[in-house]
Amino acid sequence: MNDTESKVNVDTGAVCTCVSKDYLQAILPVLKNHLLQIEGIQFSSASNNMYPFGILDTNLVFTNPEGSVRIKTENFVMDNSISQHIIFGNYYLNIYGIDINSHKDRYFTIGGNKRQKFAFSNMPKQISMVSSKKDTYEEGFVANRLVEAQINPPLAPKMRNELIDVLYTYNNAFASDNE
Repeated sequence: MNDTESKVNVDTGAVCTCVSKDYLQAILPVLKNHLLQIEGIQFSSASNNMYPFGILDTNLVFTNPEGSVRIKTENFVMDNSISQHIIFGNYYLNIYGIDINSHKDRYFTIGGNKRQKFAFSNMPKQISMVSSKKDTYEEGFVANRLVEAQINPPLAPKMRNELIDVLYTYNNAFASDNE
């Protein structure tokens, strides 16, 4: 994103492209200088309501040895999202003809060009410049999602932290009472 390596989740169920404010500030520290303000728009994900912070125009570049593809995108910056990646929604999948569903191999194409294939890379679990933010994301997860959880008090601190790490890693598997 804008010459900064970023982790992107291609989400066919997401209508728009969005990114968490915290993740964006980690990779683009001058965030506030480039935001378009928005008001009166409501968003929701599968797990909760999302609160928009603004819109950021960016360029996403899909690299390929045979020729990279640059896509201009509008990213909705979400104030309360804890994701550590950009969510690339189906709006741009449709506009740019990105096909990710019909292949036995792990690649995708853009614009129907079957000769130019982009491989899905095996990304490390964390990108180094964002890994320092993990504690902040995890604290937000504990404060917002585990607020009603009752963890056995006699658990040793190390065991409690390991349990929270596992719960945080698989946090997409949980839903609240109203979901």
